[in-house]
Amino acid sequence: MRMIRQAGSRELEIRKSRFVCTLARAAGEAEAAAFLARHRRAHRDATHNCTAYVVGEHGEIAKSSDDGEPAGTAGIPMLEVLTRRGLTGTVAVVTRYFGGVKLGAGGLARAYAQAVAGTVDAVGVVELRPVVTVTVGVDHALAGRFLGDLHGRGVRPGDVRYGEGVEADVTVPVPDLDDFEAWAAQVTAGRASLRRGAPGYVEVPVSP
Repeated sequence: MRMIRQAGSRELEIRKSRFVCTLARAAGEAEAAAFLARHRRAHRDATHNCTAYVVGEHGEIAKSSDDGEPAGTAGIPMLEVLTRRGLTGTVAVVTRYFGGVKLGAGGLARAYAQAVAGTVDAVGVVELRPVVTVTVGVDHALAGRFLGDLHGRGVRPGDVRYGEGVEADVTVPVPDLDDFEAWAAQVTAGRASLRRGAPGYVEVPVSP
């Protein structure tokens, strides 16, 4: 699953028309719609506020609007950029200020697609990889060796707590869970307690 790294805006000028693309993250359709409503209110003086968004864990919800531009010349080209990049959880609005020169259907489609593509490149993309936090508990006598072995494995625990024993929270990619737990049991001679937490995601930057 991929989404934009952060929200951001970028302006493009084509034949005296200004195309300002703004991208934001959206956890679901309601959040996307709320963002677009706020944007339209803030830019009601614009000629058009054309929109596209893709939301859902698998990008299953995708919608677009031409906002008065000729049908198919704005929203769909914008949406195609998001879907081609494999993005979800992402909402785009391109605010156009008409400069007096008509671009034609093909020119409009290219302009709106270019505005979104350039802004996606500018803000960056991350891949969301599923992980689970595993809490590993060991007694004090084992803690130093276990934490050293953990660092030797190239893993830094997110949190280490000292009490009657020692607990370390380790973020583990879902495909590696069984291997990690088997390794933890092996290096502690079966004396570690292992507790899986709720699943989540880590964000990994994607090269352009």
